Amino acid sequence: MTTTPLRIAVLGIGMMGLPMARRLSEAGHRVHVWNRTRAKAEPLVRHGITVDNTPAEAVREADVVISLLENGPVVGHVLFDLAAARSMRKDALFVDMASIQPSEARDHAARLGELGVAHLDAPVSGGTVGAEAGTLAIMVGGRSEDFARAQPVFEHLGRATHVGPHGAGQLAKLANQMIVGITIGAVAEALLFAAKGGADMAKVREAIGGGFADSRILQLHGQRMVERDFAPRGRMAVQLKDLRNAMATARETGFDAPITALFEALYAEGVEHGLGELDHSGLFVELASRNAMQ
Repeated sequence: MTTTPLRIAVLGIGMMGLPMARRLSEAGHRVHVWNRTRAKAEPLVRHGITVDNTPAEAVREADVVISLLENGPVVGHVLFDLAAARSMRKDALFVDMASIQPSEARDHAARLGELGVAHLDAPVSGGTVGAEAGTLAIMVGGRSEDFARAQPVFEHLGRATHVGPHGAGQLAKLANQMIVGITIGAVAEALLFAAKGGADMAKVREAIGGGFADSRILQLHGQRMVERDFAPRGRMAVQLKDLRNAMATARETGFDAPITALFEALYAEGVEHGLGELDHSGLFVELASRNAMQ
């Protein structure tokens, strides 16, 4: 049990939200949750968590409100159209752990500030494995004093780093997703290249492990490619959304991102070919198809 339990509301109970809400409850915090499809949140009741019918109900008494919603427009809809923002206490802290555009995060922070509600954008990396284990990398934008206020929440979810003002957390997450998406493509293309020439793909992955080409992507996603295991952990469609957000932000800031643009197009073609619900390592399938290696 934590010595200073907080009242926490979690909006959005999916693959990430469910284990994170459970961890916060197990740490001794009083947790309310809301999800558009209530049935997905019902398993949390056995963990002492209250499932509310509306986001406004869930946030009403909360010290900290956590968003794990699908995208920026959905976050804005829940906050400002479904009355969550108006229902929060004046001294509440809204922690948006969804992956949205930095400009959207800055807009939400300004609008919440007018209502007396503090804001942090705090997207995460680490997937469902990190959410279950409490080992997420949390990239946080906002005021340093609000970052300090959020520590009793962050400490049960992973390692949090304050990276700058409002929107900076989302910039860090987009940078993370650029690296992930591009590296998945590099690993997939290299393994397929080796296999096309007659090498054993599994052995190639083993041989280059530990050298300069080694990475967590090679180890984890490379193994999925070898095994043709594309059950979704992080979906192709979500990876595409993140790369599109990165490109939109690049255009806003006048930044030339040719490598990200290339991979945005590759993931888009994979999604157009029906691969959107595969794990993001499923870009391998798109590249294999191009080379008649199915």
